[in-house]
Amino acid sequence: MRQRKIGTDGPLVSALGLGCMGMSEFYGPSDEAQSLRTLQAALDAGLTFLDTADMYGKGHNEELVGRAIAGRRDEVFLATKFGIKRDDSDPRQGRMVDSSPEHCRAAVDASLRRLGVDHIDLYYLHRRSPDIPIEETVGAMAELVRAGKVRHLGLSEVTAQTLRSAHAVHPIAALQTEYSLWTRDVEDEVLPVARELGTTLVAYSPIGRGFLTGRITRPADLDPSDFRHSHPRFQQEHLQHNVRIVERLKELAGRYGCSPVQLALAWLLAQGEDIIPIPGTRRVAYLRENLAAADLALTADQVAAVSAAVPRAEVSGPRYDPAGMATVGL
Repeated sequence: MRQRKIGTDGPLVSALGLGCMGMSEFYGPSDEAQSLRTLQAALDAGLTFLDTADMYGKGHNEELVGRAIAGRRDEVFLATKFGIKRDDSDPRQGRMVDSSPEHCRAAVDASLRRLGVDHIDLYYLHRRSPDIPIEETVGAMAELVRAGKVRHLGLSEVTAQTLRSAHAVHPIAALQTEYSLWTRDVEDEVLPVARELGTTLVAYSPIGRGFLTGRITRPADLDPSDFRHSHPRFQQEHLQHNVRIVERLKELAGRYGCSPVQLALAWLLAQGEDIIPIPGTRRVAYLRENLAAADLALTADQVAAVSAAVPRAEVSGPRYDPAGMATVGL
């Protein structure tokens, strides 16, 4: 499989990673056996970059990934995150951000235990507390590198200035943020600074939380427990407008001989060698569809046509509800 580099001096990893969040919660009922088969199929196909976090399934996702990579640790570039705490008494709304140095030190040891590994290849700050200087948090994360618990540091959903301030304390190898045809705000300020600093952009939700598949046309297409019901873009007042945009993507995909998913991922890969999308899936068939996008080479004219088919200004609705939006861009 094609490879891309993490940071300026990091290792090569597969050009597409695998986001594991949905294997534990958020996207309707999960199937652990199915997820384990998908993880094994990903490794068998040469995908080396796995992404999890301590808050996914309140630790379950790290345990699941840990079981999948047991005996295959040397095949994996393993990323996880800290910074969001979950309240067991309120699994949907009981979340708080804690980027304190104290929480960082405790969280990494808990993640190492759940994953069953002696080090984490890429450790992200998942969200930052605006009242805690980023320099303090990254200083604590740098201690983990010196202790051998972590190899590389990353941030998630921060501003260009926060990235710059953090990088001055310790090199930030990767910045994870939402980036897709559906969400392109990162292109304005964050991506240029990341490139200046040599920070790889890891794009989560690269197919718009499944919307760019073209398979979601009404709220009833989602399981009642699916967290996308709370996302404005999936609600009726925005959804029908956005469906019309995806119809254009489907038309282009048919013309180019691929699926809308593959076209969306190929478009993102074409934005630069320093971008690594991490689409999530629980199913082997969808995994294989995603991986085929890494071999789909678009011409410059095709990239421009895709960009024109999904104009930034035409996407209807914010990407999170107000509570979610309050945690990004800090």
